[in-house]
Amino acid sequence: MRATVALAPDVAIVLGIASTAMPFVRTPEDEAERWLRVLRLSGDVGAALQALGVSEGRPFQDPEEGGDRVDTSASGAATHDAVEQVTEQAARIARERDSAEIGTTDVLMAVMCVYGAEFDRVLRAHGVDRDDLIEQVGAGSL
Repeated sequence: MRATVALAPDVAIVLGIASTAMPFVRTPEDEAERWLRVLRLSGDVGAALQALGVSEGRPFQDPEEGGDRVDTSASGAATHDAVEQVTEQAARIARERDSAEIGTTDVLMAVMCVYGAEFDRVLRAHGVDRDDLIEQVGAGSL
């Protein structure tokens, strides 16, 4: 198993954009939404999300979930931790695959791990199911 893994060029871009976008979020759901928007534009995950119909537009509101959002972020430090957490998780996933570099699929799986049900709600708001996305990117074996 590899001790360190490099960032694929598209992943470096994804993480850079996420780092600049996260200071402007107010809730964990907003963070998950930003990850989805950034991932939609890059690599195999971007192609899969676009194939599943995820667009740049705002998601529809799920009537079962209220429109009220609670601000749970205390500062930009929490945002840095979110990007760091996702990066560390993606590196772990890549190492488990014995890969030389982190790909967008690793980042997607890391976001799913870090945000869990929150990310699932964001996906559903865009009309996408977690299992369908995993199948589309071919990550079922991860």
